[in-house]
Amino acid sequence: MISFVIPVRDDAERLKRCLERITESAPQGCDLEIVVADNGSTDQSAAVAREAGAVVIDAPGLNVSSLRNLAAAKASGAVLAFVDADNEIVPGWVAAALDALAMKRTGAVGAPYHPPVPGTWVQRVYDGLRRHPKDLEIVEWLGSGNLAIRRDVFDEVQGFDATLETCEDVDLCRKLRAAGYVLLADRRMKNVHHGDPATLRAVFFGELWRGRDNIRVSLRRPLSARTVASAIIPAANLGVLALLGGGLLSRSTAGLIVAAGAAGVLISSVVLRASAISRTGGIADWPKAIAVAAAYEAGRALALAGRFGHGRRRRAAIA
Repeated sequence: MISFVIPVRDDAERLKRCLERITESAPQGCDLEIVVADNGSTDQSAAVAREAGAVVIDAPGLNVSSLRNLAAAKASGAVLAFVDADNEIVPGWVAAALDALAMKRTGAVGAPYHPPVPGTWVQRVYDGLRRHPKDLEIVEWLGSGNLAIRRDVFDEVQGFDATLETCEDVDLCRKLRAAGYVLLADRRMKNVHHGDPATLRAVFFGELWRGRDNIRVSLRRPLSARTVASAIIPAANLGVLALLGGGLLSRSTAGLIVAAGAAGVLISSVVLRASAISRTGGIADWPKAIAVAAAYEAGRALALAGRFGHGRRRRAAIA
């Protein structure tokens, strides 16, 4: 049996599409179970899930890590598939997941999300932050909205860290690699994420929400060049922002020189991020890549100045 675990809160319409795609993706003869953890929805999310034949757990007030752990504990499958309510998987997803998990030392398998089509220009450019696999590739990280893992492996690493509000998938993958397991990205496990940020405001507030836990997780072992950079860059940018503000407020010659230097460093950081985003695009894509990179870097840096909840991110996504 493969058990799909889906957290949801007030997302009935997208949950309905998510459940339909899961049913369509199951190969003939596959024993399929769906467990939906409802985080206190006030819409028809729970009713939609029950109508689709899912087991529904009423769990208001929990963070997403706890929701996933709770639903996983209630699930019966030897394989756990974590998919979010605002995602849609493709036919063949289940077969691809089971194939990959049958390989020796595979801890988990998934693939980076794809933006909705046609989507906004921000969603299309934002997708440049991801590297989509051409076939089957070993990776360091998989998103928890598109991930399959054997239950015994999930239990071995004690599931998601319930102290994390976000970046729980980064931590899970870290624990899997520390335990000697391989993470695989499979292009057949395509997943469309309708929750991709549609505006620059949504990019900024999304990273503002994720940034603080990103630092916590990135400094946990095993360290890699990717995780160390993920921790250092936002901290450095925040420091440079402070120098920029302090230099401008001083109104002195020395202060303005410091501010100019800080501005140069910030611009370089944004340009480097934009170059990664637009690596396959032409010169015409650069202004958009610069805009998305600036919102991304600003959100990551300012996240270290305080704690910003998921509610603000949700409001930004709607606005």
